[in-house]
Amino acid sequence: MKKTVKIITAAVVLCLLGFIYYYITLPAINIHSKNFWFFMIGGLIFISIAIGLLRIKKLKEQEKQLLKYNPAAFIKQSKFITISATIIGAFLIVFIVGAILSSPIVNAKKYRQLITIENGDFQEDIQQISYSEIPLLDRASATLLGSRKMGSMVEYVSQFEVAGHYTQINYKNQPVRVTPLEYGSLFKWLSNRSQGIPAYIMIDMATQEVECVKLSEGIKYTDSEHFGRNIYRYLRFRYPTYIFDDLKFEIDDNGTPYWICPAKDFTIGLFGGEKIKNVVLVNAVTGEHTNYKINEVPTWVDQVYDASLLTSYYNFYGSLQHGYLNTLFSQKDCLQTTEGYNYIALEDDVWVYTGVTSVGGDESLVGFVLMNQRTSETKYYAISGAKEYSAMGSAEGKVQHLGYNATFPLLLNIANEPTYVLTLKDSAGLVKSYAMVNIEQYTIVAIGDTITSCEKNYVSQLKDKNITSVDASSFLQAYGTIEKIAQGVVDGNSHYYIMLTGNNAIFDVTVAEQLSIIRYNVGDTIKLSYQAGSDINIVEEIIE
Repeated sequence: MKKTVKIITAAVVLCLLGFIYYYITLPAINIHSKNFWFFMIGGLIFISIAIGLLRIKKLKEQEKQLLKYNPAAFIKQSKFITISATIIGAFLIVFIVGAILSSPIVNAKKYRQLITIENGDFQEDIQQISYSEIPLLDRASATLLGSRKMGSMVEYVSQFEVAGHYTQINYKNQPVRVTPLEYGSLFKWLSNRSQGIPAYIMIDMATQEVECVKLSEGIKYTDSEHFGRNIYRYLRFRYPTYIFDDLKFEIDDNGTPYWICPAKDFTIGLFGGEKIKNVVLVNAVTGEHTNYKINEVPTWVDQVYDASLLTSYYNFYGSLQHGYLNTLFSQKDCLQTTEGYNYIALEDDVWVYTGVTSVGGDESLVGFVLMNQRTSETKYYAISGAKEYSAMGSAEGKVQHLGYNATFPLLLNIANEPTYVLTLKDSAGLVKSYAMVNIEQYTIVAIGDTITSCEKNYVSQLKDKNITSVDASSFLQAYGTIEKIAQGVVDGNSHYYIMLTGNNAIFDVTVAEQLSIIRYNVGDTIKLSYQAGSDINIVEEIIE
């Protein structure tokens, strides 16, 4: 009877320890999850050691002497050790063989087919857009603004901090980053958990406006929660077999906070060919959750495929054209993405931009790719030019005396030219000026204190270099009565800004280039030849 009780007690203790480990580490119960294999193998080793230690106490004196003086012989004749080692060894062999058979070494063709590449038309796909729609702030600047906003929120600053998510999304056609607050400490969680987290931070990446969005009901499910309301644990006990990718914090069109939870599927062997099969949306306030197939995800969701996953797809596609061994030796026709990436908004989706270069470390691009974070649609543009970090160095060189640092560039269409647009920040992380660098002719570098003045300088340089996209044939004309006229000074130069009756466009006239503008007043008629800009049209000639 005592023996039975001890066995039951030991089994209960082992099960309890296993549950505690599972509760903390939360591995998916799925053979495609490496964490599940670690959990199983680690559990078998722990159980074997625990039972072995208990068995040692019951050894006969002769067996104890054998263990002490000849452990190899003891292990050889022990059935328990033999069986345990066989089971653990079998698991290890399956894991190792499965990992090898899942790798690009034996599946190069399958890895290349993880993504379908379309050839894109730059001028058709990437239209010139207003600067009010361009995310000119980088993540670091957004983080700085978020922290400053939090410091001014007297009612929250003592209890909460800003979480580090800062997910970039399109919200009502504006590029924004959003992140929830989080509990400042365990004790502050205890004090506030019943009400939840009262707000989230939203930063407009174009205007730099920061808003603390207060909620009528607090956020109850986050990664800063503990126990059952921790978002990872909440998901695991409802979707025990799902292997989740990194979770993203987003808001829907009504401003309701959600967790975007992509579930991975492995299509090559046990651990290879990672794809997104399902997406679980969790209402961060109520905990309500919905499971969508990848092709059924609501269009307001922006971040399903992580940027690093998308770039890995292209790296497989670009490097494995002639098999795996070619990537190690001759590296013929091997392409790879550049060191960084950024985001641009197209058709209400967020696309990842990154350059493409040949393997070998040269400083030039052979093209670039755009990858949709919701659908994984990928387009390649065969435009050669400077790599992003080279462009950053060129921009920093223009303001070397000021010590500004360039952010990783955005790819934009400026005057029908593929152009890097960068912000230049001081040592405190504040945006001080802007830069534009032509991708194909990267000696064309323009700097401006404002984005519009930078564009004007850039277009002027394009004209001076006889770039075909800014010749006279591309100029437009406007004729009408002057409704408004205002004067300003940009970079030490006088400008007149004109609006015509019935036309909402703003026309920028540089006095030094078009001196006749000083003869015009409100009510006069005028005819202008201009280059269309994102926010302001740049006048090239006053036709008289």
